[in-house]
Amino acid sequence: MKELTLVLKLTLLEKKDVLIAIFFGFLAGIAGVALMGSSGYLISKAALTSQMTTLVVMAAVLKLFGFASALSRYGERLYSHRATFTMLSHLRVSFFERLSPLAPRIFSKYRSGDLLSRIVGDVESLQNFLLRVFYPPVVLGIVFLSVVFFTSFFSLGIAIVIFIGMLLTVVVVPALFSSRKRRMDGQVRAQRGNLAIESTEFLYGFRDLKIHQQLNAKEQQLKSDAAQYNEGQRQEGLEENLAQSMNAFVALLVSFFVLGVGAYFVAAGELDGLYLAMLVMVSIAAFENVAPMAAFPTHFEESRKAAVRLEEIVAEPDLPQGSEPMPSGPLDIRLDKVSFQYPNENSLALDRISLHLLPGTKTAIVGPSGSGKSTLMQVLLSVFPLSQGQLSIGGIPVEALKQEEIWQQMNIVLQENHFFYGTIRSNLLVANPLATDEQMIDVLAKVQLDILPLSMTVEEKGQNLSGGQKQRLAIARAMLKGKSLWLMDEPVSSVDSLTGHAIYQQMFQQHKDDLFVIISHDLTGLEKMDQIIVMEKGCIVESGSYDELMEKKAYFYQLKEIENSVFT
Repeated sequence: MKELTLVLKLTLLEKKDVLIAIFFGFLAGIAGVALMGSSGYLISKAALTSQMTTLVVMAAVLKLFGFASALSRYGERLYSHRATFTMLSHLRVSFFERLSPLAPRIFSKYRSGDLLSRIVGDVESLQNFLLRVFYPPVVLGIVFLSVVFFTSFFSLGIAIVIFIGMLLTVVVVPALFSSRKRRMDGQVRAQRGNLAIESTEFLYGFRDLKIHQQLNAKEQQLKSDAAQYNEGQRQEGLEENLAQSMNAFVALLVSFFVLGVGAYFVAAGELDGLYLAMLVMVSIAAFENVAPMAAFPTHFEESRKAAVRLEEIVAEPDLPQGSEPMPSGPLDIRLDKVSFQYPNENSLALDRISLHLLPGTKTAIVGPSGSGKSTLMQVLLSVFPLSQGQLSIGGIPVEALKQEEIWQQMNIVLQENHFFYGTIRSNLLVANPLATDEQMIDVLAKVQLDILPLSMTVEEKGQNLSGGQKQRLAIARAMLKGKSLWLMDEPVSSVDSLTGHAIYQQMFQQHKDDLFVIISHDLTGLEKMDQIIVMEKGCIVESGSYDELMEKKAYFYQLKEIENSVFT
């Protein structure tokens, strides 16, 4: 039950609605019991009296109880569902607040389909916590205790039988089936997550599967996963039906015991026969309310596992964040013996990197694939915690700064840039919501995208744009943001050389006082860089200006010679 502690706390935030729902649920349950009990009493009384006044009054009481039951049931549904929807709102907000600081590094651990299944499916599953897990035992307990208290005035033996029946149907049978459900290991939820993963892969990779003629194989795998999920749901349904049948059988058995014990007491003269039918009908009506407990094991385990799966995500250790504001004015970046190791990896991705990047300078980071360039970019963005060493911006350690404020001061262009469904205008306004149309048209002209109107539709993930257009639109977005720190990872790899050089020239001329850090595989045009960092196997093997590195005739010189030999 400890897994559901947070959900319980969020539910009790709406304690007023919860208490009102419990109150109306009790009234509905006890009114139903009173309706059946009055019916039994009326039948017995009608057989023993000819006074019409008594019978008319009892008939009126029956109608009153029926009306009270219906009205109370409506109030119960109204307040219990309102509390449920409010709880779900609190849960989503709480979950998102704990999840957002973990992005984007969390995407390296969880696949997108699995995340979607948890964020949507598991959160939705918890809507049953109040209605099917927390609420029914509480209401049933109060109703049954009231019934036991009432019947004890007529027969203590019958009250004991009803109390034992309450323990069996409300506690013992649900506990038994909850234990069975737990032993089944909750494979249905895992199967649903796997189906979501494979469906997402199928959707994203449809074109490539079609090209490589693997579509049929993937479809068969998807059908197999769907069949497993359906079979798991079928088994869950059978288990729930078995629980419902067992609960109904126990309830019926208890009612027979009440009848038998009552008949014995009547024969022994310990109970007035006038009340026997009433007590039997009270028992039947009370045990009619135990139907929701048949589904209790399923919903309890479903809620518990959903809470566990959600907690697995947000339980990731968050990066330490301080409260100091970002310093104003030109900012420098310093790395002092920084090392970084990916989780579950044996080797260091970055090994004792020391750098000092000054305002108004342009630094290029080059090296072969897998040398650690993109990892260094992620470290500069403060996405990953350092294994050792110190990273500071503007003379302040990043641990003392808020991650959002660090990103707010950076113009970032990554290898993969996301574009939202909308227009060119809406995608540019992501960087600067206050930008005017004139400013947006100006930055589009600087990256040679002025042929695209601001009203042009951008499809999902920018799939109607070419690779070069996506990169130039990302650079335009960075220009529109207008901050002094530029971090760019292969920003023009899909753009032709002439256009790429023209874009660089625009940026360098108009932002002379800014700090540029550019990762590039292309070694041409590096003569304009103030500093070139050459990386290999997570280490800096060389650094200096273009002329200095060429004069050394070492690692960078060899890379340049290889490039020249390939393209000449």
